[in-house]
Amino acid sequence: MSLRARFTQDLKDAMKAGDKRKLGTVRMIQAAVKDKDIEARGANRGEATEEEILALLQKMIKQRQESAQVYAENGREELAAQEREEAEIIQDFLPRQLDEAETRAAIAAAIAETGATSMKDMGKVIGKLRGEYAGRMDFAKASALVKEMLPKG
Repeated sequence: MSLRARFTQDLKDAMKAGDKRKLGTVRMIQAAVKDKDIEARGANRGEATEEEILALLQKMIKQRQESAQVYAENGREELAAQEREEAEIIQDFLPRQLDEAETRAAIAAAIAETGATSMKDMGKVIGKLRGEYAGRMDFAKASALVKEMLPKG
């Protein structure tokens, strides 16, 4: 099932169940996807791709995690909890994330496939990983691992 179809189905399910938090979060996702589609059409590319939607979802999760942290630091625990709930709902739409061992194996394979020999080749490696693991890998952590695993020089 495509992500767009899952959004629609989850929206209907949340309405039937009376789950206001999930309903609001899925509507927010759909609005963000619609904005992404408008942006893509402006660039003459039709609708946003699944990879672009996955990247959008990851960005939304990160935003909510950062907001939750700020709220918690300022004693607004009820708002922090709301942000964490929204992040969990959004997370449910992403494919299973790779663990560190799987991430390291994927990076090693990407380094071998791209023939990367130094830090100058980091962009090639990250590009390859983004193409194959969009939505399944935390690229901030992956970048640090790529730096660690590439030969220095």
